[in-house]
Amino acid sequence: MTDQLNLNEEPIDPQRPQGSNCLCPSARCEEGAILLGIVGEDGVVGYVTPRVIVNSDFVRLAHIGRAPEKRFRFSQPCIESGCLHWTGSRCGVIDHALKAAQEANVTDWLAEKLPKCSIRPSCRWFSQVGAKACAVCPLVITDLIPDDNSKEGTE
Repeated sequence: MTDQLNLNEEPIDPQRPQGSNCLCPSARCEEGAILLGIVGEDGVVGYVTPRVIVNSDFVRLAHIGRAPEKRFRFSQPCIESGCLHWTGSRCGVIDHALKAAQEANVTDWLAEKLPKCSIRPSCRWFSQVGAKACAVCPLVITDLIPDDNSKEGTE
């Protein structure tokens, strides 16, 4: 597989993970999660490589101030039907993100190469739509709760 993006091409890779082997690229900040990326000032996720596993100290510190999901992106095993975004056969988040990016005409500025990502081989979104997922993934921010609902200075 090449690292070139082709937003019009459907995925054809039989090596992509299926079912419970997939990782959700938009999970919560919890011990054992993968730190997928850091949200920059521009609202775009910069990916962390190599893979970093979140520990209890990180979780405790990350919950000080704004919700950690507003500042970081995390990954955990996809729970499929246990998630509100599961449509019955796939994750609806990536479909929504692709539609929103297309409607906003933001795909023009996206990189021509896939971002370095520590979970691509087992990513739920990549398994569903291939490189198109990687093109919009940096634009997805997991937490949409207003800042005034976040925990302030816990522990």
